[in-house]
Amino acid sequence: MKKTFFRSKLKTTLLIMFLLFVYVLIAASSYTKAVCTDIANNVFRLHVIANSDSEEDQKLKYIVRDSILSYVNGILENINNKEDVALTINNHIDEIKNIAQQAVYNEGFTYDVEIEVGNFKFPTKTYGNISFPPGLYDALRVKIGNASGKNWWCVMFPPLCFVDVSFGIVPEDSKELMESNLSSEDYALVSSSKNTTKIKFKVVEVLQNLTINGIFM
Repeated sequence: MKKTFFRSKLKTTLLIMFLLFVYVLIAASSYTKAVCTDIANNVFRLHVIANSDSEEDQKLKYIVRDSILSYVNGILENINNKEDVALTINNHIDEIKNIAQQAVYNEGFTYDVEIEVGNFKFPTKTYGNISFPPGLYDALRVKIGNASGKNWWCVMFPPLCFVDVSFGIVPEDSKELMESNLSSEDYALVSSSKNTTKIKFKVVEVLQNLTINGIFM
């Protein structure tokens, strides 16, 4: 009789613990999704894909990147929000494509260049002392030739692209733009110390995978 009562009580306890665990995961998943969406809504990125992983194609990828950024930095110079950045990029998409294509031709290659603005999946990425969670971000995607080589990505707004190249500290004006476009909570998340951010974003990735696999919707 006592054994039966103990087993029944144990099952009830385990069930309560399991339900509590599920509740915590669902709540964490919802919070994570909201935070990541808020961050993504205020960020515009650049994604360049090389023709292949050959040394020549990888070098060409950076040349195309630099030619695009040189032009884009000029047309975005006085823009202080993500919506206007996306609009400006869309309005100059033909010019950007021509600049990228000409950069390819100037290097003696005949690859076609495809350019589009869309919503794409990005992994966790650190730029100097600022990190962004994985997720879907609006971005300018550039495909060179077969686009089967290694990716290169950066944050076009706030302007952090050349921070990634130099692995330096994020300029104060970029931080100020980011801080003015994000909530205090979101800014604290992306500007946390690297170790803390890495742990937080690993949890984000796990929860996002659970959501994508249909476990939490």
